[in-house]
Amino acid sequence: MSAGRYAPSPSGDLHFGNLRTALLAWLFARKTSREFIMRIEDVDSQRSSAESAARQLDDLASLGLDWDGQPVVQSSRHEAYQAALSQLETYECFCSRRDILEASGAAHVLPGCYPGTCRELTAQERELRRQQFAEQGRVPAVRLRSDVEEFEVVDYYNGRYVGPVDDFVLRRGDWAYNLAVVVDDAAGGIDQVVRGDDLLSSAPRQAYLASLLGYAVPEYVHVPLVVNAEGKRLAKRDGAVTLRQMLEQGLTVGDVVEQLAGSIGVPGARTAAEILERFDPQLLPRDAYVWT
Repeated sequence: MSAGRYAPSPSGDLHFGNLRTALLAWLFARKTSREFIMRIEDVDSQRSSAESAARQLDDLASLGLDWDGQPVVQSSRHEAYQAALSQLETYECFCSRRDILEASGAAHVLPGCYPGTCRELTAQERELRRQQFAEQGRVPAVRLRSDVEEFEVVDYYNGRYVGPVDDFVLRRGDWAYNLAVVVDDAAGGIDQVVRGDDLLSSAPRQAYLASLLGYAVPEYVHVPLVVNAEGKRLAKRDGAVTLRQMLEQGLTVGDVVEQLAGSIGVPGARTAAEILERFDPQLLPRDAYVWT
């Protein structure tokens, strides 16, 4: 199977930027005769809710987006993640976020990368820290023992992209995004990943992990974000930015679809079907879309 996907986190209603990325993922899949899979990324149990997931799906359907089969729910896939984890070289990490932030300022550490503090602990040191964590009711993170420092991916718009790969987290209480997304993409036959270009830097880690697990690396398509007037990524604090808020202000679904269409180079289209007929990936504006 060949498929694309959209995979929101159910932590609130989707805003205009989320809807735009969902539309683009759907367009790329349908334009290339792929199936389109919907996935509910609810591994973050503290922020996710079934009510939010249902509202998101309703909003996407009301815009005219459809998907194949039932949505995949990550919280039902713990066994698959555990099976993948068991195939990897890993180690426990006892660092706090503050420890990592302070250590990552060292001259030999790439910005944003884990400095390897717990990588070479002795068995005695590791057992002592396990006991300390247990007494505090804490659980150590599980990190990949990476044997590369960088990895290359190919992106539809950005071409060849080389990014750093560190000993990134695979589990910290809940399953980590980087592991879950790779396992689920492979299981769903996802060979095209369309998402915001703020996630381009995570692609090398995910592609490397896929290669370790024997999965094919998907085609990446990182698309420009929607930003506010200050040039920052659009957020719900920027006003009436969700579909439901816009409808409450008097807009129709067709009005919202038309604004989405205009932002991706298909001016005047008022249905998803019309956008699909006219959409040309080569004409997608490469600059961020400014929300006004």
